[in-house]
Amino acid sequence: MDKLWLIIKREYLTRVKRRSFIIATLLTPMAFAIFFVVVGLIFQYESDDSRRIAIIDEGDVLKHSIRDEKNLYFRFVDVELSVLRENFADFDYDGILVLPQVNDLLARNYTVYYYSDKQPTLDIESFIREHVSERLREYKIEALQLDPRQLEALDTRVELDPEPIDEAGQNASKLTGAIAAGIGGLMGIIMYIVVFIYGMMVMRSVMEEKSNRIVEVMISSVRPFQLMLGKIVGVGAVGLTQVAIWAVLIPIVVFVSTLAFGFDSETQMEMAQRSAAADFNPEDTEALIALGLEEFRSLNWWMILPLFVFYFLGGYFLYSSLFAAVGSAMGDDLGEGQSLTIPITIPVVIAFYIMMVTIEAPNSSLAVWSSIFPLFSPIVMPARLAFSPPLWEILASVAVLAAASVFFVWLSGRIYRVGILMYGKKITLKELGKWMFYKD
Repeated sequence: MDKLWLIIKREYLTRVKRRSFIIATLLTPMAFAIFFVVVGLIFQYESDDSRRIAIIDEGDVLKHSIRDEKNLYFRFVDVELSVLRENFADFDYDGILVLPQVNDLLARNYTVYYYSDKQPTLDIESFIREHVSERLREYKIEALQLDPRQLEALDTRVELDPEPIDEAGQNASKLTGAIAAGIGGLMGIIMYIVVFIYGMMVMRSVMEEKSNRIVEVMISSVRPFQLMLGKIVGVGAVGLTQVAIWAVLIPIVVFVSTLAFGFDSETQMEMAQRSAAADFNPEDTEALIALGLEEFRSLNWWMILPLFVFYFLGGYFLYSSLFAAVGSAMGDDLGEGQSLTIPITIPVVIAFYIMMVTIEAPNSSLAVWSSIFPLFSPIVMPARLAFSPPLWEILASVAVLAAASVFFVWLSGRIYRVGILMYGKKITLKELGKWMFYKD
């Protein structure tokens, strides 16, 4: 145990004290801040591409009234289209918009024509479609002598309010599914990133020591299994340290950059809320937000957080041990060993896509059995935790993952003890299979 602790301490302190670790840890929050500022400037950018468009409204659909947009100006003209096209260069217009007569009020399609030497940009197309569609609807309502209030009554928004069968049962709000899906998706994505980043970090660490021949000296005093386990724990602690620092620095740096460049975060949030709940009045929107916060607090966090930590550690140990085994089999040429990492990365990618399906159907057969299968469960089960899966599924998943993590660590240790001292030979998956059965 003392030797294992020394290995963990060495792996942790050696990497934390490196200049590259310090620079990456400090520059990453700065990169987030720069990204946030650049995105903010891009969204605040106003195009200087000014367009003047002449409108020939043959059917009087727009009633000679249309609002101008930023750098987009409209003017109704009483000139024939042929004359306007022949003398287009003499007019101060960038395009001509023609609205033909509405011959059939019951027709579902209506085509307008835009003449220009340049293709219309997406913002121009979108504005013309939306505005003409809106005004054409008003035109048809007036021509057909319909009651606008009766038509608006046809557009009914249907809401689903879940209610328990038993009056004493737990009552779920209409936001329960959306909040659970958001939390589950976030947890699944975090697990996906952790497995790849930390696992690859362990593999590179093993490869570095093998290529530098340092491992030959260390193997003389410690067992290969202790060396591999110490490396996995030490590198994992380094990653957790880095993530903890980022969790503190990134919000601070982003907040400071927001103040420095004058971004109005409150206005942006209000715009986002209005776009997300466009059909609600302010009172409804505030009530919806309050209901969402209450639903968020009412989730069974006493179960979600401990289980998330368990799946975090279980998934990390399982996949990191496999990456360590592959790293021990690789030589100096990283390209030769890429085929060895494919069997490890494929289950991770498959689990990520299963997780996306699980968010929509958390109780499907695919979601249930994938959350128990140990290669998928570290990513799939965290996505189901917010949906309160049955207790037996959680216990089965925890037991299988714990046993699988121990098994894969042991199995990877058998590969590691042979591969770490193997040089000058191209390793295949068949060769790795033979190493598992070598006697001590």
